[in-house]
Amino acid sequence: MTTATIEQRLSEPEGKQLEFKRDLSSPKPLMKTLVAFANTAGGQLIIGVDDDGTVLGVDDPLDMEERLTSMIADAIHPRLLPNIELVSVGEHTLVCIEVFLSSARPHFFKALGEENGVLVRLGSSNRQAGLALIQEMQRQASGTTFDVQPMPELSRDDLDHTAMQHAFNSEQLLDDIKLRTLRLLVSYQGRLVPSVGGILLFGRERQWHFEDAWIQCGRFRGNDKVEIFDQTDIHAPLPQAVDDIELFLKKHAFKQAEFGAMRRRDVWSIPLTILREAIINALVHSDYSQRGSPIRIAFYDDRIEIESPGLLMPGMTIEDMKRGVSMIRNPVIARVFRELGLIEQWGSGVKRIFAEAAAQGLPEPHIEEIANRVRLSIRLAAPVPIENPISVTQSVTQSVTQSENIEPLRPLLKILSDGPLSSGELRQHLQLKHRAHFRQHYLTPALQDELIEMTLPEKPNSRLQQYRLTPKGQRFLQDTFKDLT
Repeated sequence: MTTATIEQRLSEPEGKQLEFKRDLSSPKPLMKTLVAFANTAGGQLIIGVDDDGTVLGVDDPLDMEERLTSMIADAIHPRLLPNIELVSVGEHTLVCIEVFLSSARPHFFKALGEENGVLVRLGSSNRQAGLALIQEMQRQASGTTFDVQPMPELSRDDLDHTAMQHAFNSEQLLDDIKLRTLRLLVSYQGRLVPSVGGILLFGRERQWHFEDAWIQCGRFRGNDKVEIFDQTDIHAPLPQAVDDIELFLKKHAFKQAEFGAMRRRDVWSIPLTILREAIINALVHSDYSQRGSPIRIAFYDDRIEIESPGLLMPGMTIEDMKRGVSMIRNPVIARVFRELGLIEQWGSGVKRIFAEAAAQGLPEPHIEEIANRVRLSIRLAAPVPIENPISVTQSVTQSVTQSENIEPLRPLLKILSDGPLSSGELRQHLQLKHRAHFRQHYLTPALQDELIEMTLPEKPNSRLQQYRLTPKGQRFLQDTFKDLT
C-alpha cells in the first residue's frame, strides 16, 4: 500500500470495507471483522489508528505481524490468507490487513462455532448471519443461484399459464421449449419441473411455497410511521405487480400543470419514472430465500421508501451500485423481466435512478443496508400531504376525472352498460390488440377504482371470466354523460 493510498484511507470514516484498531489488546473483535470482510465485500483493517482517525502507530510492528499471522490461522475457518503490510505514516508504523471477498465463504470465527460464528459486514459493524444468509453465501460461492433451483415436488401444471399468456401477450400456451429457454421449467432427473424463479414469477400457489413473496404498500400521514392512512397487499404475479404498485402510488399523488415554451403539460407530484425503475429493481434483486417480511413500499409526505429483503450481493457496495456495477441475484426473474421489456439493460437501473433524480433537480436518492434489507429512499420535490384536494376521499367522479385513465374509462364503461363481457370481447370492442396495454391502462384502473368487477371473483383466471359495471360505475357513467349533455 502506497503512502498516498494509506493517507486517503485514513481520511475516510469507518464503513463496510474499512475499520481502525488502536492495538491488539482485544483480538476477538479484530478476528470477527476479518471474518465479516471475507464473507461480505472484502476490506482493510488498519492497526495503530484511533477510532477518530488519529495515527498512533504500533510499538513493535514485526512482532505484531507475526502474532497476527498465527492468530488468524488459529481463529478463522476455512483458513483465511489476508495480505499483511507494514506502512509508514510520518514517524509512525501501521499494520494494514487487507482481506478480499473469499471464494471459500462462509468463513466463521471458531470461538463462536460454525453455527454462530459466521459474520457479515453491515455498515461499520459486524452482524451474525442467520441460516438463510449462510445458505445464500454457500450458493453464491458455488456459482449457483436460488431462483434457478428446481422444485421437484411440483409439475408444469403448478405454473399459472393464463398469467404467463397475459404477460407475454400470447394467444397460445407457451410451449416447453420457450419455458425451458426462460428457465421457468428446468430438468430434474429426466423430467421437467418448475424452477424457484418460475414459481416466484407465475406460480399458482406462490405464497404457499414462498409466504413472503408479496408486496406491502402503505401511505402514511406525515413523515413517519405513526399513522397509516391507506394500505394494500399485492399478491399478483411479479410482472403485473409493477403496474399494481404504480397504481397505488398514483392513487395518493396528484397531477399539476407546468408551462413552458407556450405549452401546458401535466406532471405528477411524484417522480414516476424513477419510482418505476426502483420498483423493478426491488422485484428483480430481492433475496426471496429470506423469511420474515415482504417487499415494502412506504409513501410519506416527503419521500417514498422501497425496502427489499436481502443484503447487497457479496463484493458489492453502495458506491458500486451508484456507478452502475451490478450482480444479478435472480437471473430467471431478470431474464423474464427483460423479455417483457421491463428491464432495458442489465445493471443500469440504479445508475439511471440517480441520473434521473439529478436531471429532475431532486435530492440524491439514499441507499442503506438495514438488518437484512436494502432500503432506497426517494425524496419528493415538494411535500405531498394527505390533505391534498385530489385524494382518495373525493367522490368517484372527481377522483376519476383527475385520473390519466379518464378517456379510456368512458368508452370501457359505456360498452359494459349493455351487459357483462370477457376481456377479449372488451379488447375487440375497443380495437386493442395488446393485452398488457389493455390491462394496464383500461382493465386494472377500472377494477382499482371499483367501477367494474369480475363475474367470477373467486376464479380470477377462469376462461369464463367476465366483467360488469358496479353500482359505483353505473353512477359514474350516468353522471359523466349527464355532464356531457
